[in-house]
Amino acid sequence: MDLRQLTPDLAVSAQIQPEDLPALAEAGFRVLINNRPDQEVGPDEDHEAMRAAAEAAGLAYHYNPFVPGQITPEMIAAQAEALATPGPKLAYCRSGNRSTVLWALSRAGQEPVEDLLTTAAKAGYDISGIRPLIESLAKQEV
Repeated sequence: MDLRQLTPDLAVSAQIQPEDLPALAEAGFRVLINNRPDQEVGPDEDHEAMRAAAEAAGLAYHYNPFVPGQITPEMIAAQAEALATPGPKLAYCRSGNRSTVLWALSRAGQEPVEDLLTTAAKAGYDISGIRPLIESLAKQEV
């Protein structure tokens, strides 16, 4: 697993497997956020399989699928709600990029845009292309 820390209580990752979840729970994670749509994975990694594995490992589970290019206000709100769940969190998708994008969008207006972009870049994700969206959302929060 290639876990990349965005904040002290949030890491992002590429696709994980159900058998990874006990080790993640043992490592201290308490929340799993699945941003990978079912149509991108097989039945062993779909949201029902991942929910069952997360619950068996004692993790809270959130399914917020992000189809590339289809960001909605509801999706951003759902990610913010999932991120508000107490405890260390792991969000994942195909590469970790979409989970990082949703994190940044959910933080718009709460942290400086440059800080969000820098944090993502330090984790290996270039999300500079969504700067205008982050700025727009930040203005709405005021």
